[in-house]
Amino acid sequence: MRRRTAVVAGLVLVLLSAGCANGKPSSSSSPLPYPPIPLVSVAPSAAPTTPPAAKPARKPAPRAKIGPLNTQRMTGVRAVALTFDDGPHPQWTPRLLDQLRQAKVKATFCVLGVKVKSYPALVRRMVREGHTLCNHSWQHDLELGSRSTAQIRADLRRTSQEIQRAVPGVRIPYYRQPGGKWTPAIVQVSRELGMKPLHWDVDPADWDDTSTPEISKRVAQQARPGSIVLLHDGGGDRSRTLGACRTVISSLKRKYGITRLR
Repeated sequence: MRRRTAVVAGLVLVLLSAGCANGKPSSSSSPLPYPPIPLVSVAPSAAPTTPPAAKPARKPAPRAKIGPLNTQRMTGVRAVALTFDDGPHPQWTPRLLDQLRQAKVKATFCVLGVKVKSYPALVRRMVREGHTLCNHSWQHDLELGSRSTAQIRADLRRTSQEIQRAVPGVRIPYYRQPGGKWTPAIVQVSRELGMKPLHWDVDPADWDDTSTPEISKRVAQQARPGSIVLLHDGGGDRSRTLGACRTVISSLKRKYGITRLR
């Protein structure tokens, strides 16, 4: 009996070995309840890329409220001020005065001594109609500030004397250096002579053959509360400035108000 059992066990082992050798499961194997799942290789996903942060737009540097060497650049109130340089001129100044009178606006005229000598009646009209006068040197010397103190003083005094010859006793509260080329010497002398150094905040470059629409556009873009606006009634053909003034005056008056410098 034992021998018979051993023989049967041996036959079973032989059959199992034959099935494994053929690489096939034996017929007695039970089939899988579901088909085998194929292995699929998955490529690793790329790490999400973060776009570089946009650089914030650089804001323009704020404009100073004080001019070079502590000169006056703003009115000190919300209203803006109009200033006109290089006159008086026999053609342009009367027409500008007409516009200002019609708009009921007062301005500051930065006059040249040599022009005052030639056209004193226009200076008298400026004062009569309530405008402020400003000494602008004798003949627009751009390099006056680099000259000796004695030369600077003589130039400014000569100009003020000519203004007061045209209008005896008139106040001349301001001095403006041609081209804005301020130096410590000219600031000091003007103050010693009782005149505040007057700069500007808005310059539409009407002196540079700028067109009428462009003058109006530049003033509108540059003006802010308290601006002192630089324009010209002398020194060349000012027809384009005169053409722009009606729009400029109306716009500034509506948006900020226009004040007289005193």
